[in-house]
Amino acid sequence: MNEECLICKKPLVYTETGEMMECFLCHKRESSKTKCADGHYICNDCHTKGMDALLGFCRQTESKNPVAIIRQMMRLPFCHMHGPEHHVMVGAALLTAFRNAGGDIDLHGALLEMMNRGKSVPGGACGFWGACGAGISTGMFVSILSKSTPLANEPFALAHRMTSKALARIGEIGGPRCCKRDSFLSILAAIDFVAEHFDVKMESEDIACEFSSQNNQCIGIRCPFFQAKHR
Repeated sequence: MNEECLICKKPLVYTETGEMMECFLCHKRESSKTKCADGHYICNDCHTKGMDALLGFCRQTESKNPVAIIRQMMRLPFCHMHGPEHHVMVGAALLTAFRNAGGDIDLHGALLEMMNRGKSVPGGACGFWGACGAGISTGMFVSILSKSTPLANEPFALAHRMTSKALARIGEIGGPRCCKRDSFLSILAAIDFVAEHFDVKMESEDIACEFSSQNNQCIGIRCPFFQAKHR
């Protein structure tokens, strides 16, 4: 087995109803449906500690390729195999590539907003909400680009259409979870969507996953990014 619990490395277990849990690291108490087999719980804030490094990284890279950008993010020390950090990383990679490809945005302000919004989507949303946080992150990305609000017209529609396209691609593959696979699928959907609706052409690349051997739930050849040599 590969690492699951950040404390004892044992597998995670999920319950249908939440219970009050105390974070092993910061001792914050909150309701959660997730803990490890030995009862350890890590809150979202502690799980994503160090994610502020994204701000500096995104402001320095000149890449127009959000796939390449997020792959670099995935190698940073704060990023785990699975976790809510991906709910920020997808949108941050897209915002960065969009700006570098000629999109007109204030990148620093957009990244701060993406951080605030993405961190509000908890780990496990893919299984409990029926909406993977990586897919939702693409909708946040488009809502930031289009300055959408609950009272907007076309921006409101665009953000929802983006999320639906990302979630459709994730749903076509099915489970169990893989934050890497769902992030790649979401970004590929967003590249096409942005080219069509914002006339900004971000770059892309063929994806051969380098993380399969770290994922206890890897679906192997059913994943479009699977490489047998990494099993």
